[in-house]
This record gives sequence, structure tokens and C-alpha cells, in this order.
Amino acid sequence: MGMTDPIADLLTRLRNGGRARKTQVDVPWSRIKERIVGVIVHEGYLSDFSVVEQGDRKVLRVSLKYDGKNRPVITGIKRISRPSLRTYVGTRAIPSVRAGLGISILSTSAGVLVDREATKRGLGGEVLCSVW
Repeated sequence: MGMTDPIADLLTRLRNGGRARKTQVDVPWSRIKERIVGVIVHEGYLSDFSVVEQGDRKVLRVSLKYDGKNRPVITGIKRISRPSLRTYVGTRAIPSVRAGLGISILSTSAGVLVDREATKRGLGGEVLCSVW
């Protein structure tokens, strides 16, 4: 049986990996997951990622990032739009996370973008998750 919400699975693996002080987390690859992780890396919450072939499947290998006191840089990560309740917003309704200290990740017509970039381009879309 397939997974109901692969994006929630990605976020859970990142959260649990950080709590367990892992250096890397492996996640089954998909195009949307690769784009979400790319945005999180670009924003500085993760170190790096790569796509690795394991047999006949691709795996997204994500390197987690820690601060000077060995605490995960990602203090919180939450799924917003889920399969049972999709959340779409216009440009003016894009949510602010932790008064601007966190990011919202949106799926827009121009691809997966962080909230600031979507606002700058005047795009709305589906609010996938928030990271702080």
C-alpha cells in the first residue's frame, strides 16, 4: 500500500533525525520532496542534500545542520496543507511564521517557493509547510 502523505513523511524524518542527532537522513525520492529540501537548504536550515541511486530506487540523502551547541537548526517543522484539508492562499494571505523568523514553503505556478519569494513575485499557491 502506498503512503498517504509523502511530504509529511519527509518532514517527520527531518524532525526525528534532528532529535536523534543524526548527521544524515535518507528519504525516498520524489520531485516535490527534492524541491522542498532544496528550498530548506537554500534558506539555511539544512546543510546539503544529494540524490543517491539505491538499486532500482532513488533516495534523497539530506545532511542535517546543527548550531554551536549541537542543537538542530530546525527547531520546528509543520505540515500545513494536507491531503484531507488542502490550504491555498493568495499573495496577500501568505502566512508569516514566527513573526518572520521562520519560513512558509508554497507550491506555486512558478514552482516550490519560500514565502518571501512568492510575495515578491505576486504569487499565491498551496502552503505545503512551515519551518522555524
